Amino acid sequence: MSGDYNPYGSSYGSTMSGSASFGGRPASPTAGGGADLIKETTTSAFPRDVLEESKKQPVLVDFWAPWCGPCRQLTPIIEKVVKEAGGRVKLVKMNIDDHPEYAGQMGIQSIPAVVAFVNGRPADGFMGAIPESQIRQFIDKIAGAAPGDDQAEAIADTLAQAGELLAARDASGAASLYAAVLQADPENIAALAGMAQCMILAGQHDRALGLIDSLDDEKKADPAIVAVRKSLEQYEEARKLGDPAALEHELSLNPDNHEARMKLAKIANVQGNRQDAADHLLYIMKKDRTYDDDGARRELLNFFEVWGAKEPATAYARRKMSSILFS
Repeated sequence: MSGDYNPYGSSYGSTMSGSASFGGRPASPTAGGGADLIKETTTSAFPRDVLEESKKQPVLVDFWAPWCGPCRQLTPIIEKVVKEAGGRVKLVKMNIDDHPEYAGQMGIQSIPAVVAFVNGRPADGFMGAIPESQIRQFIDKIAGAAPGDDQAEAIADTLAQAGELLAARDASGAASLYAAVLQADPENIAALAGMAQCMILAGQHDRALGLIDSLDDEKKADPAIVAVRKSLEQYEEARKLGDPAALEHELSLNPDNHEARMKLAKIANVQGNRQDAADHLLYIMKKDRTYDDDGARRELLNFFEVWGAKEPATAYARRKMSSILFS
């Protein structure tokens, strides 16, 4: 997306902070560099490298020796998994030939032996060159599941909350949640569409159009983005339909002025009065299905496409429309 339509820079930015977060334990500040996550230690450095450091995040201590074949098998695997854990744990390696004191104190009689320290104390461990999958499970047990493991569920929950706020016409509240989702997943199509709808609700139609125009062709074809574009088209059309008070006056003089009623339906829709909009169109359908070549029904279907199947006004209007069509 272009910077001009970055949702994080919108007027909603001040409400975004702290509104939603995703994933488990925060990554360590050293997570960006693999060298910071893995180090050799000595007897004198052990209290600093392991005991103190484990008060910040779990530290795995790999007790090994140069002559140990299984140790050489374990080393590349555990280093890989620790690096991929993104700072949730650190790995400290201790050569027991050069520094036997701590291994002796802990009663380690076979290597490789890996002991996890948490808050300055041994918490768990394993022995032998275990498979990569078991090392991952061990780290998840010690440090908590990786952020991505439950991120999808958290994002889905946040999108649902944002949708409820949007339905309640709380553009600022919904936008803060959509922005949080986009921080975690910048390509999330539901959040992009939701942010555009927030802009529309806030009267920022040009920004909403710019946002969806900045998307690639595949995203533009997504039903959620198509619905946003239709919503923008409805706003633009309603803007040209005249004064709603004047249209209401015309209906008071002639309730069967279908042209005025159709215009009022379109205006009510963009104002968020969805049930009123539906009632106007349903009235026309009941009175005259031939008006504008069944235009009231076609317009109601256009509304449904923008409102979505879960919108209460959609369910309400569908029931009413069915009773008209099949009576």
